[in-house]
Amino acid sequence: MDNNRRTQLLEAAVEQSFNPVVITTAQLELPGPQILYVNTAFTRMTGYTTEEVYGRTPRILQGPETDHSVIQRLRDRLWNGQSFQGTTINYRKDGSSYWVEWNISPIRDEAGEIRNFVSVQRDITDQVMAERERRLLATALDANADNVLITDRSGAITYVNQAFVRQTGYPLKDIRGQQPSILKSGEHGPEFYRRLWETIQDGGTFQATFTDRSRDGTRFHMEQTITPVRDERGEVTHYVATGKDITERVKMEQALEEMATTDLLTGLPNRSHGEQLLDRQWNRTERYAEAFSVIMADVDHFKAVNDRHGHDAGDRILSWVAGALRSQLRDSDTAIRWGGEEFLILAPHTGLEGAEELAERMRTAVAGHEDPEVGSVTLSLGVATLREGDTKKRLIKRADSALYAAKEAGRNRVSSV
Repeated sequence: MDNNRRTQLLEAAVEQSFNPVVITTAQLELPGPQILYVNTAFTRMTGYTTEEVYGRTPRILQGPETDHSVIQRLRDRLWNGQSFQGTTINYRKDGSSYWVEWNISPIRDEAGEIRNFVSVQRDITDQVMAERERRLLATALDANADNVLITDRSGAITYVNQAFVRQTGYPLKDIRGQQPSILKSGEHGPEFYRRLWETIQDGGTFQATFTDRSRDGTRFHMEQTITPVRDERGEVTHYVATGKDITERVKMEQALEEMATTDLLTGLPNRSHGEQLLDRQWNRTERYAEAFSVIMADVDHFKAVNDRHGHDAGDRILSWVAGALRSQLRDSDTAIRWGGEEFLILAPHTGLEGAEELAERMRTAVAGHEDPEVGSVTLSLGVATLREGDTKKRLIKRADSALYAAKEAGRNRVSSV
């Protein structure tokens, strides 16, 4: 290929280039380099025609927001015969601004002398604006009082805001790439997480109250919403979880529930809640045909304690007895303050012999205690085991009858029917 043909191809390539191209003289002293050539992409970017810029300096593109420190670095590099890359704000013919990225290189002749500068430019306004919006969004998310967590479609964490960091103790650098399961408290079972993933993978939004655990082991409660994020093709690319800390509200609700279901003196379930627990256990027993026993316990001569020593002493005795009963319970057992000085113990999976042994341990635990003011405290206990055709009322009545028999037989003993 001859030189003329090669030159024609180069000129055509530059003219048709997508990127704006400017060639100037190498004159750096005032008035500065003069424009010798611009391609069509340059005229589209700036609004100037070729004739309007020929012989003028690139300073015609500068304006109020042009970064003059960038211009100075540009001059310093060119004075030293070096290439330059940078960005700043330039201005079009109509006065509108745009962000431009330059790559400026010296052109040398055969002797190595710099004769011209060539600048390949790119309008990066859209990228700069997108980056500003991204930073603004990140700033807004960090300023948000609610926790924000973003994962990719596989569930790997890609972003957390400052509220999340404060809540959990995990900064992004320590948790990036981890799964949100790092926060699991053990409060939710597999079914909970299965429903979560099925919902969001199907494109739905999942809302629930999560009980999570922070880095130091502290449990907290979040009212959380998890939403899929889709790209322009409708494909899920990320998941965004936003959560409001409701720990104090949950604690208050739990305290109110405890007040409603717990006997304040003994700390045991009260009669109302105890009947609900009995119903649940009864239904389970019927469903699985399991053994089930109940024990009715009563503090002996309790009226005399109140009459002789006062109600404060009586309350102290009841509280201590409740603790003694609780100390003998197995994991599946439940002790209930049934009323006054009377306690009901539910013993699931337990036949008559096992229930009698449990009742005897309770009797012994109480009888071994000597109150400094009241003296010896004892219990009488009645045991009843579920029989075919029993109702709850009939089972409790039999335990009550056994308790009455223990009282009649001299108290401080276990009786069964």
